Amino acid sequence: MNDRYDAGDAGYGAGPYEVVGYDEYGRPVYQQVPAQQSPQAQQAAYDPYAQQQGYGYDSYATGQQQPAPAYDPYGSAAPYDPYGSQAPYDPYATGTQDATGYDPYGQAASSGQQPRVTEQTAYIPQQAGPAEDTRTPRETEPVSGEPEYRTEQFAFVEEPDGDSEDVIDWLKFTENRTERREEARRRARSRIIALLVVLALFAAGGVGYLWYAGKLPGLSSSDGTDGTATPVTAQKRDVLVVHLHNTAKGGTSTALLVDNTTTKQGTTVLLPNSLALTGDDGSTTTLAKSVDDDGSSGTRDQLDTVLGTSIQGTWRLDTPYLQNLVELVGNIEVDTNTDVPDPDAKKKGTAPLVHKGQDQTLSGKMAVAYATYRAAGESQNAQLERFGQVMQGVLRKMSSDPSSATTTVQTLAQILDPPLTDKDLGAFLAKLADLAKSGDYKTALLPVQADGTLSAQTGDSVVKDILGGTAKSPDAGSAVRVSVQNATGVKDDMEKARVVLLNGGFTFLEGGSASGTQATSKVLYADAAHKADATEVAKTLGLPAGSVAKGSVSSGADVSVVLGSDYEPASS
Repeated sequence: MNDRYDAGDAGYGAGPYEVVGYDEYGRPVYQQVPAQQSPQAQQAAYDPYAQQQGYGYDSYATGQQQPAPAYDPYGSAAPYDPYGSQAPYDPYATGTQDATGYDPYGQAASSGQQPRVTEQTAYIPQQAGPAEDTRTPRETEPVSGEPEYRTEQFAFVEEPDGDSEDVIDWLKFTENRTERREEARRRARSRIIALLVVLALFAAGGVGYLWYAGKLPGLSSSDGTDGTATPVTAQKRDVLVVHLHNTAKGGTSTALLVDNTTTKQGTTVLLPNSLALTGDDGSTTTLAKSVDDDGSSGTRDQLDTVLGTSIQGTWRLDTPYLQNLVELVGNIEVDTNTDVPDPDAKKKGTAPLVHKGQDQTLSGKMAVAYATYRAAGESQNAQLERFGQVMQGVLRKMSSDPSSATTTVQTLAQILDPPLTDKDLGAFLAKLADLAKSGDYKTALLPVQADGTLSAQTGDSVVKDILGGTAKSPDAGSAVRVSVQNATGVKDDMEKARVVLLNGGFTFLEGGSASGTQATSKVLYADAAHKADATEVAKTLGLPAGSVAKGSVSSGADVSVVLGSDYEPASS
């Protein structure tokens, strides 16, 4: 390795050296200062281009300016060889030095002349010299026939490349269409799977709710008609009777609001005004007359006796309160079955107040007119069915929240008959409203014969299935209820039998007249506990003991009697 050597240093060789330039690798080129300089050389020292030619003032000279030999651009000296005979001076070399240069490998220079340096800038003594070359001679020795390379000529992979982002973007852009389609398919499959999972969860939740509520078809429910373990007589029911009073034209309409808490079913049972009831004195009366004469309390007890049910309260609803109720719930929607004229219209030909059609929106006034309307020649049942439609429409619009329904009832500001209170009525209507909104609500008409009595075939479909199916057991000390049907063909025989039974301490229930006559009379009992009562009834009517038998009994009665042709009222 060549060490740095500044011109003018002493101690090595025969005389001082000076830098005449740098070779193509940036290393200094030295030459020995001759003992004498010619006048031409002395003038060359002041040449302003001496820095480029390797001449000039040496600040490290030991006394005087030494002239340099004249530069010969076409000199005969051999070119400078950094590893050959014209190597830079090495103070640690073991070879000899001569006046022309120093050979670090011990060989003398082939010529005393300095090599020609082409387009090199001479070293200026005031500037720092080039960095030392720390490579070993073996590393610096070029391979024969191959160019020498330096590390600064290469770019390493560790160096950041400014085009790397462009390359990545180009790779993304050139991604083939097949891969993009596959990625789209994978995403679509993932979305479909997620959607199916959500739908399955919703379906499972819905089935679970229906199972919990007992509404799955084919499974057990609390309805006795589905073959479940709960019979109709053991089902729990809440019953409220409502009387609509027409304050403008007079008359009443009666219905039972039934909430079967076992089957989760609600029903409006329409009661015709011709329904036969038994008065407190044992006499026969009608529902309409009982409402006018006996009031709410007496009518409720008589209905319990005939229908065998347990009514918890009575709601008297006058037509002005019905109008306010419809307005409070925000009008109702009803499938009307007829046009209803405006009751306040003074001229004929005025447009009807209510039009016939489906989903007709009725205001409070329209609802009252429709609920109380009875066309000429129509039966009272037609008007009663319209009243039932209005009541179901009100329940569909009523709030299912007990507190909100109670607020609606309190807003009516009507006086309720004890023991019914605003809170009880509001909670009851809220439960029916929930059933009406879910589709678990219906309206049924109680079938009544022309004479007001219930037949065993038509009455049981409503009384048994909706109201409980059996007559209510009489309280201790009360009279035995006897239903009498006349099959003698003589109308007066019914009245004679009633008088005899009332005098005997029995409660008379009129069972109507049979479609034909029967030869023999029958006295029937359904419960073995009433066998003795049936025997006593037969004796009272003068019928033979053989006429007593176990059989079907009319609803609300303990004993049923069918008077035949063998009945002789005079003998009783």
